[in-house]
Amino acid sequence: MPEISDPIRLLAIRDTPLSLDEVYAAVGDPAAGGTAVFVGTVRDHDGGRSVTSLAYSAHPSAERELRRVAEKVVADFPVLGLAAVHRVGDLAVTDTAVIVAVSCPHRAEAFAACRQLVDELKHEVPIWKHQVFTDGEEEWVGAC
Repeated sequence: MPEISDPIRLLAIRDTPLSLDEVYAAVGDPAAGGTAVFVGTVRDHDGGRSVTSLAYSAHPSAERELRRVAEKVVADFPVLGLAAVHRVGDLAVTDTAVIVAVSCPHRAEAFAACRQLVDELKHEVPIWKHQVFTDGEEEWVGAC
């Protein structure tokens, strides 16, 4: 459990549905003038092709790498609260795959920190996506 003063409030890789309310509540802070939230959902297409199913897998180091990314965001911005959760396993179209939230003293900082968190999570945390297309072809998309 993080210390009360720790701005990194919630980090998790889960095989159960994600809660926007939980993530939003985790970053609440009376000094926050802005809270930015990003919700990534499974879409029905990729690269001009229809997707029929999707599954996410994570390397055992994923939560450790997620913490490293979060710590970098906290070092780069005046973060008051930060939370990030990513789902693994089989997901359907419209399911929530990732939720990140950042609270800061001002909205511009919150937007920028949230964007950096999402971008670095996507590029540096070892989570892979397996997509199946309507034509039967399959594709793995990796973070690393």
